[in-house]
Amino acid sequence: MYPFKTLFTTSLVFLVLISKAQSVRQPDTTKTNAAKIVAVEMEASYPGGNDAWTKYLEKNLNSNVPNKNKAPIGKYTVIVRFIVDKDGSVSNVQPETNFGFGMEDEVIRVLERSGKWTAATKNGQPLRAYRRQPITFLLTTPDFEITTAEPYTLYANTDNEISVTVKKMKPADISIFVEGGKSTATGEGKFIVRANKPGRVTIQLVNNKKDDKEIGLASFEVKAK
Repeated sequence: MYPFKTLFTTSLVFLVLISKAQSVRQPDTTKTNAAKIVAVEMEASYPGGNDAWTKYLEKNLNSNVPNKNKAPIGKYTVIVRFIVDKDGSVSNVQPETNFGFGMEDEVIRVLERSGKWTAATKNGQPLRAYRRQPITFLLTTPDFEITTAEPYTLYANTDNEISVTVKKMKPADISIFVEGGKSTATGEGKFIVRANKPGRVTIQLVNNKKDDKEIGLASFEVKAK
């Protein structure tokens, strides 16, 4: 298990970035159940705005969950979708991502216990509205670092340059293996990585002087070029 720490202590190694809730399509009540856009005067929001929402998460989100479940280092943007009813209650909280390691479950738990929100309004009347909430977990470790042009992000079918630094190891002793792609060492701890398709890949760091003993794992988002 990596020695992660949390944003909500004085040592900032494990980081949680909070994004504002987003409005999404409203449910249609027609027999076809097709989605439609409903214009509102005021979007549903957490009481006190984004600052209050951040403070709520700082107090209630268990940011140690990915560490406890041994998630590889990397950036994970969990997205959940939910309904804010006319009375401000939160319901139908559903994940749109599936990273696992307890992350979606933890975000759902915190949302379901967030109390009454301020309902959306139209023509001065409260409106039942969908919301979409992204929360990004950025996991790091002091044992090693992988540097890319965009943190923990690669592009499919592209030569991605990465640099690997491992504590107390010579760059020449480091090798990497890419699940769902391939890598080529270019010297001094630098590599060219190609991922086969968009999605996510795992990069395994090994010590090639000790029979490829695993140093650690890192998870990367792979975007289409």
